[in-house]
Amino acid sequence: MRIAVVQTASSSDKAANRDLVTRVVAEAAQDRPDLVVLPEAIMADFNLDGVADVAEPLDGEFVATLRKSAVEHGVAIVAGMFERSCDQDRPYNTLLAVGADGALLGAYRKIHLYDAFGYKESDQLTAGDVAPVVVKVAGRTLGLMTCYDLRFPELSRALVDKGADVLVVPAAWVRGPLKEHHWTTLLTARAIENTCYVAAAAQNGKKYSGLSQVIDPQGVAVAAVGDSDGYVVAELSGDRIADVRQRNPSLSNRRFTVTPRS
Repeated sequence: MRIAVVQTASSSDKAANRDLVTRVVAEAAQDRPDLVVLPEAIMADFNLDGVADVAEPLDGEFVATLRKSAVEHGVAIVAGMFERSCDQDRPYNTLLAVGADGALLGAYRKIHLYDAFGYKESDQLTAGDVAPVVVKVAGRTLGLMTCYDLRFPELSRALVDKGADVLVVPAAWVRGPLKEHHWTTLLTARAIENTCYVAAAAQNGKKYSGLSQVIDPQGVAVAAVGDSDGYVVAELSGDRIADVRQRNPSLSNRRFTVTPRS
């Protein structure tokens, strides 16, 4: 499986962001990936006044743009959006997975809201149900996570228990003291402890850390962007996963499991 992770920054202009998505998917598709991963909130950036005004349903303009790009370039896409919920003032922070045929593969609504480091995401957003979401692309099982979810290893393990061998992590990881260190450390830890690939696509710019990358099951960064706009493509090998899990059978050596709280 070939996977492209795209690094760029969205704005508050949804039309401009749709044009951005169309352009960056077309650019990444030139390297013939099976999957293009875009950052969290690529539909519209977070706003201190809230994101309810920009939220859309799953049959709105943003999803239509994803589906059109997927079909045009023959690639699956994972991207972040704000989706309307039953609370009109607090939408979901949603990852949408679209197949290369334009079909909706799955939607993951962010479970762990970013109520930390002086920010309170739950004032703006509704948390999703406590349920891991996996989708199939090009023979691999992808587990969907968003940004702050990375700090909760229980979710990544639940995704792996559902068959995920790739954790896909779109993010808008806010800059700050030691934040970039946390980002790279946690991405590496999730790969090592689950002996799986991790593909992280982050926003960059003044607000966000960038550092999008793909990490292999031994914790080795096999492709990385840095802090500029761009993308990288990595080849994900089922043989690599099997070999690492044979030499480091930590999943099969577990002695207990954790039941998630609702």
